[in-house]
Amino acid sequence: MSVRLYYDRWPQYQQRMLDVVATLTDEQLALRAGPDQWSVWALLAHTAGARLYWLCNVLKEPGAEGTPWPDLPDDGWEDDLDHPRTAGELVFALSSTYAIIDRVLDAWTPEMLEERFDRTIWDTHQRHSRASILQRLLTHDAYHVGEVNQVLGVHGIEGIYIWRADDQLQS
Repeated sequence: MSVRLYYDRWPQYQQRMLDVVATLTDEQLALRAGPDQWSVWALLAHTAGARLYWLCNVLKEPGAEGTPWPDLPDDGWEDDLDHPRTAGELVFALSSTYAIIDRVLDAWTPEMLEERFDRTIWDTHQRHSRASILQRLLTHDAYHVGEVNQVLGVHGIEGIYIWRADDQLQS
């Protein structure tokens, strides 16, 4: 049995994000909540980059070669605020990094979720389980979708509504 059952709505959340991101103009992607805040494109690029960092760099899962950052962290553009990204680039980044998530949801078993991995960052040693990293990524996606929605909403642009099921009618 895979862990997909525990994360059964993640594909829906991903698709809802792509549906909106694909329609955003460069001007909409450049919107910010304030002058010192990240733009919509930067929030989305960072979301995709975090997926790759945790799954491929920390957990050593394969798949980085199919993303915009095959050598992350060395060549990542996800946090380069001086180089705005287009909707097409963001859709590719989100899709290709989600492909790694999608694969692990099928490949990992519940017993694998407690396996721990070491990470040292800023001279601090940390241990993370697979379960904690999946939870981190899912909530990280939702956190930044919320930020994107606030920015878009302030400008009268419909946001990303991740929870509506395919079989529910929009009102």
